[in-house]
Amino acid sequence: MTMRARVNPLMRRGSVADKPFETVVSPENAGWRYSGLRVLDLPIGARARFFTGPDEMLVLPLTGGCDVTCDDERVTLTGRRSVFSRVTDFAYVPKESAVTVRAPNGGRFALPAARADRRLPFRYGPAENVPVELRGAGQASRQVNNFCTPESFEADRLIACEVLTPGGNWSSYPPHKHDETGPGESSLEEIYYYEVSPSPAGTAGCGYQRVYGHPDRPIEVCAEVRSGDVVLIPYGWHGPSMAAPGYDLYYLNVMAGPGAREWLVRDDPEHGWVRGSWAGVPIDERLPLTSSKERTRP
Repeated sequence: MTMRARVNPLMRRGSVADKPFETVVSPENAGWRYSGLRVLDLPIGARARFFTGPDEMLVLPLTGGCDVTCDDERVTLTGRRSVFSRVTDFAYVPKESAVTVRAPNGGRFALPAARADRRLPFRYGPAENVPVELRGAGQASRQVNNFCTPESFEADRLIACEVLTPGGNWSSYPPHKHDETGPGESSLEEIYYYEVSPSPAGTAGCGYQRVYGHPDRPIEVCAEVRSGDVVLIPYGWHGPSMAAPGYDLYYLNVMAGPGAREWLVRDDPEHGWVRGSWAGVPIDERLPLTSSKERTRP
C-alpha cells in the first residue's frame, strides 16, 4: 500500500486535531490501511468520551494518570510525571467499545491504534511487566520499552513500543525497513510520535528524523521534530532518529500490517555493517534512562 501523494509524512503538533484529540492519525488521513494514533491533552478534572469503532487501542499516559472506563469496566492508570521519569502502566481497549478517559489531575495520553479483526478483552498492563531492552552500543545506544510487542502483550494487529535516546545519540540505526512480506521482513505501517526533554532552564529542544525510499517507492524526509510532532512511515528505510546534544529524545512507535503480528526488519545493506562494529563497545552508561520506578528527572 502506497501513501497518497497529498499526505505529508511530517505532521506538526496540532495540525491534525479533531476534538477532543490534539492529534488524530487514522488509516483514512494517513492514506494507508491499519495504523493509527490519537493524543489527548486533558486539563484538571476533564474527561473525554469516544468510540473505538473498528480499531483496537491502548491508553498510554505520557504525563499524569487517569481512569479508563470501557463499557462497564474501569481501571486506574498511575501514569508518570513525564516520559523521561518512568515506564508507565497502560490499558488495552478493544474495537467496538465505548471509552471514557478521565484525568483528575490532568495529563497527556497517547492512544496507539490498529484496525482489528478480533475483539479481545479490556485489560490492564502493569508497568512492572514491561520488558526494558537496551540496544546498540556507544553513541548508537538506546532504551526500548516493549510494552505492546508480540512477545510481551497480546493484541490483534497492534505493535507498539517506546524508545528513549540519550542526548547526542542516534537510534533507529542502522536504517531499516519493514514494507514487504518475505524472509526476515514483515509489512508494517509505522507512526513515530516524539517528545523531547527540556533544558535545565525549561527551554524546548528538538531532534531529527530521516526517512528515504526505494527508486520505485520514493519518500524523502530529513526533518527537525519537536514534542508532539508525528512522522508517518508507509514504506522505505527509516533512521537515524537523532537526539541533539543536551536533549534526550523519546519516541512512540505504532505499527500494524496485513500479515502475522511480527516485527521483522531488514537493514539497509549499505549500512548494516555498523552492527558488527559494536562488538566490545559498551552501552552508553546513561542507560537505562527509566524503569518502572519513579526517578527525579524532568
